[in-house]
Amino acid sequence: MTITVLRLGHRPQRDKRLSTHLILCARALGAEKVIYTGMRDTRLEEGIANVVTEWGGSFVLEYASSHRGIIRNWDGKMVHLTMYGLQAHEAVKEVKEIDEPLLIVVGGAKVPWDVYEEADWNVSVTTQPHSEVSALAIFMHLFQGDAALRHEFPGGRLRITPSHRGKNVEVEGGRRKRGSAKTKSSEST
Repeated sequence: MTITVLRLGHRPQRDKRLSTHLILCARALGAEKVIYTGMRDTRLEEGIANVVTEWGGSFVLEYASSHRGIIRNWDGKMVHLTMYGLQAHEAVKEVKEIDEPLLIVVGGAKVPWDVYEEADWNVSVTTQPHSEVSALAIFMHLFQGDAALRHEFPGGRLRITPSHRGKNVEVEGGRRKRGSAKTKSSEST
């Protein structure tokens, strides 16, 4: 099953860090693509493209001028993350049963009513205000289980080797990154 995230209403001056973090979260936890609406932000697109080049994977970031065509033409199921929806821990049981592409919609400043109406599930990660990033992360973990934390990202220049202490970053070609990384060649000596 493929997962695509639709980020509504990006505003470059106000949302640049939030949108970046949301996109990085989606990528790290297994989304194949994020589509964002609102104002086009080429710096955001370039930054995410650099992450994919450095860290690997086949992740795609796209811009759409409106969410309506994306939602109307979606060939799969749609989850809208909102604090007004069904409790995530209950709704996710139904969502797990599908075998179709999944579109996860994450709101911006003001979510248009058609999103609520078109969603197969309006899902709440708590019924309290909090971050879109945390809602996405929690939902993706509930939906995928621990597999959300074990995705592989082939083709990257950098790869972290988990360690109890320190920073172990393998760099393709054996170069050290910013003096804090151990390379494959330095680990073997």
